[in-house]
Amino acid sequence: TQKLTRKAAAEFSFFLAVPTMFAATIYKLYQFYDDGNSFGSAEIPPLVIGNVLAFIIAIIAMRSFVAYLTKYGFKVFGWYRIAIGTVIIVMLALGFDLQIV
Repeated sequence: TQKLTRKAAAEFSFFLAVPTMFAATIYKLYQFYDDGNSFGSAEIPPLVIGNVLAFIIAIIAMRSFVAYLTKYGFKVFGWYRIAIGTVIIVMLALGFDLQIV
């Protein structure tokens, strides 16, 4: 074990997500350009507004999650993840088309 506090473990997991999200963004931009699209002046404001709002919401989510974990721990969160995973597996087994947009 690493003897991390709950807060440090939660913050570390969020920091690990940053390179993944950056790589996903680069890949989506590559696909966008590969499809023959390009950015014009009309696309820049929504892109900037979306990124700023996403950043603000991510900060709020991270602070809320860290506060929750500090107060209650990982047990309820673990059971929640198991329940959601079970629901997803059942939906896939029943033939639902679960695609990420």
